Amino acid sequence: MSLSDPLGDLLTRIRNGQMAKLSKITSPASKLRAGVLDVLRDEGYIRGYTTSEVRKGISQLEIELKYFDGEPVIREIARESTPGRRKYSGIKDLQRYRGGLGTYILSTPKGVMSDAKARQENVGGELLCRVF
Repeated sequence: MSLSDPLGDLLTRIRNGQMAKLSKITSPASKLRAGVLDVLRDEGYIRGYTTSEVRKGISQLEIELKYFDGEPVIREIARESTPGRRKYSGIKDLQRYRGGLGTYILSTPKGVMSDAKARQENVGGELLCRVF
């Protein structure tokens, strides 16, 4: 099955897993998805993830969702740049999401990173998604 928006698929799996109060979800593996999950883990939105091989050449990500007092830590996760409408931002134009309480995840020439790390590295890029 080919997907036109694999990152959108990952975000939807996370939203659906949290609505169903699941502790773990699975998703097909890719470098972009793993980069986004690294940022989510570093920012404290998920517990972590592992990569397992389903069969030769096919890997899968197992994502551990995080909850606090029975409520999901991620209140909102949405795709910002879509395949039909790409959104790019220079570092000077990048605003803080929800006054700094939320996080933008960017794809930059230095890899996938959060907006705070992009400001620190002084690099802009494609706005992949926003998390609160």
